[in-house]
Order: sequence, then C-alpha cells, then structure tokens
Amino acid sequence: MRRSLPLALAATAVAATAVTGVSAVATPDRAAARPDTVEWGPCPEKTASPLKADSPRLQCSTLEVPLDYRDPDGQQIEIAISRLASKNPSKRRGVLLTNPGGPGITGLGYPAVLAASGLPQKVLDSYDVIGLDPRGSGRSTPVTCDLTPEQRNRGNTPPYAHTAADVAREAGNARTIAKQCATSRTAWMLPHTTTANTARDMDRIRAALGEPKLSYLGGSYGSYLGAVYTTLFPGRSDRIVLDSNLGPGGSDVTAMRSLARGLEDRFPDFAAFAAAHPEYGLGTTPQRVTAKFFELARRLEARPVRGIDGTLFRGITFDRLYSDASMPSVAEMWQALDKDRPLPPGTPPSMENMENFMAARFYVICGDSRWPGTVREYQRNVAVDRLRYPMLGGSTAGIGPCAFWPDKRVEPPVRIGDRGPSNVLMVQNERDPGTPLAGARELRRAFGKRATMVTADQGGHGVYPFGRNTCANDAVTAFLTAGQRPSRDLACAAEPSE
Repeated sequence: MRRSLPLALAATAVAATAVTGVSAVATPDRAAARPDTVEWGPCPEKTASPLKADSPRLQCSTLEVPLDYRDPDGQQIEIAISRLASKNPSKRRGVLLTNPGGPGITGLGYPAVLAASGLPQKVLDSYDVIGLDPRGSGRSTPVTCDLTPEQRNRGNTPPYAHTAADVAREAGNARTIAKQCATSRTAWMLPHTTTANTARDMDRIRAALGEPKLSYLGGSYGSYLGAVYTTLFPGRSDRIVLDSNLGPGGSDVTAMRSLARGLEDRFPDFAAFAAAHPEYGLGTTPQRVTAKFFELARRLEARPVRGIDGTLFRGITFDRLYSDASMPSVAEMWQALDKDRPLPPGTPPSMENMENFMAARFYVICGDSRWPGTVREYQRNVAVDRLRYPMLGGSTAGIGPCAFWPDKRVEPPVRIGDRGPSNVLMVQNERDPGTPLAGARELRRAFGKRATMVTADQGGHGVYPFGRNTCANDAVTAFLTAGQRPSRDLACAAEPSE
C-alpha cells in the first residue's frame, strides 16, 4: 500500500507535525535571483525526514519578488524554491509546481516527498517538479507572532466550548495573539502575506524559469492556492490538479467550521476499524466505539491524563484520522488514556518548532478574508455546531485571533468563477476530515465548465498519489501526462485494502 501522507494541517493543536518531513530543506547560500534567471545549486544537508524523502537530485535556489505587487519595483522579499528535474528531456513538457497545503506549511522538500510516495515515473519524466516555501514560511522571508511556548502548545484551535462563557473566556487569548502578530517585528508583512500574493509569486517563478505556462498539483489549502492562481492567471495555467478541496472561500470561517463536519464524515471508518479489533477494548460495535469517544472526552475534560485534556484528545483523534495507516495509533492512544497507561510515542507531538507555521497560518487565513468580529457571533456559531457536530463543533466554531485582526487588507478576496479555460481536474475523497466533500462540491459549482471532479469512495485526507484508489490516481496521471481528463465528473468505487 502506498505511504499515506496528510496534505495539510487542519488547524488542530497536533496537526502541526503531520508533514515535518516536508519542511526541513535548506537553500543554497547565495543572493536571491531576480525574476529573469534561476541559479540552481545543491540543497544543504537536511534534517532527517520520517518520510525518508531526502533526494540528492533535489536542487534549491531563491527568487526575489515584490512585497507589494502594487509597487513591483519597491521592497523585495525572498522566496525559496526547489526543483526535482526530469531525467528524460525528450519527454519533458514543462514544470509542475506543487504545494502540500497549510497555509503555513513549507513545501521546499515536497517534490522529493511526492517522488518517494509513489508519483508515477511518467509524471516525473514529464515535468521538472517545483516546490516552494510560500511567502512568510520556512526559508522564504518568514513571519512571526512571537508566540510563547504556552501559546504554541495551545495549538491553532480554541478549547472546546460548552457554554457561551467558555467562548467569552477564550476571547482574551485570541485578542492577545492578534495583537502580538500586529506588533511583531514582521508586522510590515501582515497586509501582504495572502494567498493572492503567493499566487503572484508562483507566476514570478514561472517567468523566472522561462516557462510560458505553469502546471500545478496542490492539496488541501493548496487546492485554494491553485484555484486562485488559475483565476488570476487563466492564460498561463496549463494542467491544474486540485486535491482534497476547500470551498471557494479558502481557509475562511466556513472552512474552519466545516472541520467538525469532516470528523463526523470520517469517524464511522474508525469506529468500524476499532469494533473489528476487540483487542483495543473500545467497543464491539461502531455505536459503542462512538460512545467511547464521548466518554473519554468528558473524562479528560474533567481530569486530564498524562497531559491530554478533552480538547487535545479530540484534536489528536481528528488529525490522525487523516490517514487509514494511523488508525492503530488512534486506538492505542484511546486505550492508553482509558487505562491511564503510557501513551504511544509522539503523543502528544512536540510543538517546539511550530512558531513560524502557526504565525504564517494566522497571517494568511486572517488576511485572506473577513471573520466575524464579535464574541456574540462566535457564541451563536458554537451553540449551533456543538449540537450539529458534537465531536468537534464546540472547538472549530470557537473564537480565534482572526476575530481581532487589524483591518489592513489591501484587496478583497479572489472570487473563484467559471471564466477561463477548461483545464482544472479536482480529486476528492468522499470522507475527508480536513476538507469535507461538501466544500469540494461548492468549489466544483463555482468553477462550472472549467473543472471536472473525480471522487473516490474512501476516507482520509489526500488522494494523489498517496491514496490507494487506482481509478482516481490513474485519472490524475492521465491528465498530467497526456492531457486526458474525464469528459464529465467521475465517481470511483471503493477498492479493497491491500
């Protein structure tokens, strides 16, 4: 079975370690290139990756781009880029820019991760696969919110709120973080660290590489980044693949609230797994496993066990259900918490090095769109979602720093529509916790004739090339290599586990 990899962090306290293997790639020690040339060089030795995705063929460089595209000759920032070059020049047809999600995740090492995780040789021959650390993140010009260790450990979602008073209490923490971001030493980047500007950076990369058009493969938040790119630059878009799709509003308040629906969509897969493995002692039927979830959440809210409280329990469960391969570790964690035994290794994961990820994420999601600005609105949202999606709704509908974000936006959100060439292929799991099917369907409607969507009857976050559904994977490969796209939306049936 292919190695499974979450393609994005879904804003939980623990998801920040999901793709650490993608982040640890350095850039050459040289001045940044202007957008008329790229000088590739070796990537310095990387931190060991749990995905074993290090590639001696991966090359790195940097590129200067405008901080503010309204002033293209003004202040410049650096963007770190990487390349896994095609080894078959006779079959090479261009560049395939990639993004693993986020926002806030670094992507410099992502071409090597894709190659190690099953990206077909036909695709590797057809393209130079390009990675980047989006503006604000990693080895590109980074941002900060000066988050304290305590703030990092709290994660990116508020504690599960059971009452309106819980929401009001959390508002103070949210306001504090928003102020820290707005007064940090990188606050000058705050109005310009947006998805639209990252899309413009992508087009600068295309130009610097001397390519007339850009093909793209992006997952989770990367689906929105690709949608924005092909909306802003339809004539420069070649073959656009969007995997595990956000709705047309990107990582906005609707997307945050939809994570609760995502867990409810996905959880039956885990409940069936746990019920089929009585050795975990979590229940012999899916209904009993579901009851165990709520029992453990209540107990841990009243008395945390080994540093895991109710909010963290919900978050770790959610995050690890991104992958079928992680279900045993979820069951082992539940069993350990139930019996107060030692937790599995890496539980909870360390947030020590996550400051830049968390800050970059806040800059983008709070800067891309407007969020509700009053405590009362979040109290209403929590009251609704806690009843509708009780597993996670009391957390994902809660209040965060975006409620108090400074109003320094320099442009409205990009509106995704149907103007442009019909060159978008969307792929989507039916039971995706991080980007639920409902949001993908909304994006599909927004694209209209521009897109075709392939859905796979499987759970988890990320289809290509990490999932096992050959119908969906073959559709993407055919599109990227031969330009062959299904003539209409395609539903791929479930395939047996290997």
